[in-house]
Parts: sequence; structure tokens; C-alpha cells
Amino acid sequence: MKKVIIIGGGIAGLSAGIFAQKNGFDSIILEKHHTVGGECTGWDRNGYHVDGCIHWLVGTKEGTPMHKLWTKVGALDGVKVYHPETFLSFEHKEGTVHLYRDLERLRESWLALSPEDKAVIEEFYQGIKQLHSFEMPTDKPMDMMTLKEKIKLFSSMKAAGTIMSKYGKISLIQYANTFRHPALRDTLATFVPEGYSASSIFFALASFTKGDASIPYGGSKAMAMRMAMRYQSLGGRIETLSEVTQLESNKKSVSGVICKNGKSFNADYVIAACDAKVLFERLLKGKHPDPKFEKRFNDPINYPLASNIYIALGYEGELKDLQRSTRFAINPIIINNTPIKHLLVNHYQYEKDFAPEGHTVITCAINQYHDDYDAWKALASDPNAYRLEKDRIGREVIGAIEDHYPDMKGKIKLLDFATPITYERYCNAYRGAFMSFLPTIKGKMMAHTGRIKGLDNLYLSGQWLQPPGGLPVAVMTGKDTIMRICKKEKKEFHS
Repeated sequence: MKKVIIIGGGIAGLSAGIFAQKNGFDSIILEKHHTVGGECTGWDRNGYHVDGCIHWLVGTKEGTPMHKLWTKVGALDGVKVYHPETFLSFEHKEGTVHLYRDLERLRESWLALSPEDKAVIEEFYQGIKQLHSFEMPTDKPMDMMTLKEKIKLFSSMKAAGTIMSKYGKISLIQYANTFRHPALRDTLATFVPEGYSASSIFFALASFTKGDASIPYGGSKAMAMRMAMRYQSLGGRIETLSEVTQLESNKKSVSGVICKNGKSFNADYVIAACDAKVLFERLLKGKHPDPKFEKRFNDPINYPLASNIYIALGYEGELKDLQRSTRFAINPIIINNTPIKHLLVNHYQYEKDFAPEGHTVITCAINQYHDDYDAWKALASDPNAYRLEKDRIGREVIGAIEDHYPDMKGKIKLLDFATPITYERYCNAYRGAFMSFLPTIKGKMMAHTGRIKGLDNLYLSGQWLQPPGGLPVAVMTGKDTIMRICKKEKKEFHS
């Protein structure tokens, strides 16, 4: 029985492990942290549970290819799903804008708010509706497809191609400016930062409005634990607190790994289900550079990485009348010399086990980018200054929420505060990134096989391999890596 070492116990690593076991391999997952899940995680603070990942998950609609894959790995098997009424509600001084799950209701509410925008609203509506036919291809990676299968795939992606052609090379801010009403314009303009492709909002809302982007009850950590249980039930082994720091290799292959705790493991195949930069620089020590990745790592303007500040709050009350995700303008909070003018608030009222009775967990995510990471990295060298800055921002965020919702005054407390350095420390995330390279109007999409030139038994797996990144790509590429190994072994792949 061939042995497989999987570096990293995130969603990609768990997926690779599950399919490795299903296909007759003897696998082991080596995880740096004390628990698996990677960035798909959650943690307990002062009687509350903080969900650290899923804001919405593609593949929650039964019968879709993505849902079938999630079910196979145990993530959504028999799990109830929460379907928020809105993707986002933007509380603007000129009127509240709702991105409703019901696409007809979205259209009608926008027309009622701004009849003068009828033409562009109808175009927006039609673009989203057109993408309802699009499904993420999960069957097999393109490099393993026959010509007939590729033709069928390209045909099925016609709608996506049309949207990319029309909106892929204009920024969302440019597109937002085609709307006359300030509330509609600001809703779209603040969705992603300047320079990002307008196509992103079409794909996100298409998944949401067709019912395929919702939230599994129990949250992120529970989903990862279900996958871990599925893996172990198939005979897989997990070694936590086992950060891989060295690869043992000859000229053409990797024979084993050495962990920080001194343990070593040998295998026939090694899957790096970890951060791409960690693989190429720390583990391979720059000896096997990849031009596609080098191009992107060296161009943070056209291939930016996103991290965030993640603030968890406990509220002594319930939020039954507030939409799950709400954005509103605030008096600017200065973070790394940048004024933050809007705040996004997510609440977990629907998760009764996340808070004491009568209380609610709230999270606020504030995007952080290249220069922000450098500022936090420098600040973290002084633990006291680092803590004081987090405390300051936490207080100002609470104050901004209380200013916007006066009834909440005096009822909010800070539970936890994560920065880009937190993602780096716990997950080895390069520059604190929680997603792969983000889509900009000048950046080119990359589809990578995960093969490492010069090493015939080492594979990269995870969200770094293809856009848009995130959990769906992670679970897909974990499976795809085992498909490639099966092909190399001349074995039939079993899903």
C-alpha cells in the first residue's frame, strides 16, 4: 500500500486525505496547530463561540455538483443550512439597499428606490440571472479531461464567459458609477476595493440568489471537524502539533518529511496542502521556483492578497430585526494611516449555541492589504504596543456600532481581535492572507496543476491553485490531487 503524507490539515488537506483513503492509500495528515481545519475554524471566548471563517459557502444547494462533493467529504452530509434573507444590507443616508436572496425582490426594491436607474438595474438583474446556469466544475481537473470533456466544459461555461467579457476588465467602482442613485452607487462601490473586477459581484450574487451560497449550521469549525471524522473513519491518521519544517529529497523526488517536534515520516507521495509561499520558500528553499507563482507574488498591485482585522464582540441582547450582514457609514476609524469609513457587521442570532441565552455574537471584518500587513508586522515586534492598538481599534469599533444603533450602547464587549499576524502565526498564511490572489482588472487568472517541476511525487494542493480560491477550491483541489496520483499509479479513481 503506497503511503501519502499530507502537509496541512485545512480543508484541502482533509479532502486529499479522505480521497486518499477511499482510493487505497495509507495517508497521514501533519498539522501545525492543535486542531485541524486551518482557516476554516472557530474558537470559544468568555462563554461565546467565535466563527472565524464562513460568511457564505458555495455548494449549500442540494443536487448541485458542489453540494455533492461537500457531502462526499462529510462536510454537509445531513447538515441543516441557514439561508439569510439578504447577502448584504447597506444602510445609507439616502435609503437602505438590500441584496435580497429573492432576485425578483432585489430587482423590484431597487426599481422602487431609483426608477431613474431602470435600464442599468435591469442589466444588473439579467447578468445575475444569466449566471444561474453556471456551476463550478467539480468532476475532474482540466488537465485530466478528454477533448470531448473540455468542449462540454467550455459550452457549460458560456454564461460565465459572457459576464467575464463584459465586466471582467472594468473595476467595480467604474461599474458602480453607472448608477445614478447614491445609495445604489455606494453599495456597489464599497463591495470590494478600487481596481477589483466588477465581475466579482455578479458571481457572488448569482450563487446567493439561486440558493447555493448559504451557511451551514454549527459554523466553520464544526464543518472541519465533520470532515476530520470522515477521514478518520476511513482509517486516516492525524498528527497535530506537527509542523513540517524540512523535506527529505533527492534530485527527482521527496522521500519524507521532518517536523518541528523532531518526528519524521517517510512516504511515496507528499501533498503540500499548505500556503504556496511556505512550500516554495521554506520547504523547497527556493530550489524549485514556479514562474506563475513568482509573477504573482512579485506583483502585489495586480495580484493583491487580502487579509483582515477580525473583531469578535459579545452583545447582551438579541438582534432579531437586523439583517445578518449589514454595512453602514461611520465616523472614520484610522487604521495604519488609512481612514475606515464603513463598517460591516455580521451577527449570529441564528446560532443559539454560540452565545449565552439572550446574547448574540457579532463579528466585524475590516479588509487589510499589502501595506497594512507591513504595519502590523512592525507593530507586533512590541507586544505591548500591538495589544494597545488592538484595544484602541476595538473600542472605536464598538463606539461606531453604538453611535449607529443607540439602543446597543453599553451592551457590547470585546471578545477577541485577530490581525494579519494572527493568520500568519496560526496558519502559516503568507502575509496573513485568508484568500488566494484576488481578481483585478489587470491580473490574469491562473489554473495550476499543483505539480512541482523537477519533483515527480510532490504536489501542491489548496485554494492557491485556481480562482477564486476559498473553501470550494480547497475541497476540489484536494480531490483533484488524489486523482492525479491515481493516474500516475494507473489506478481507477473512486470518489
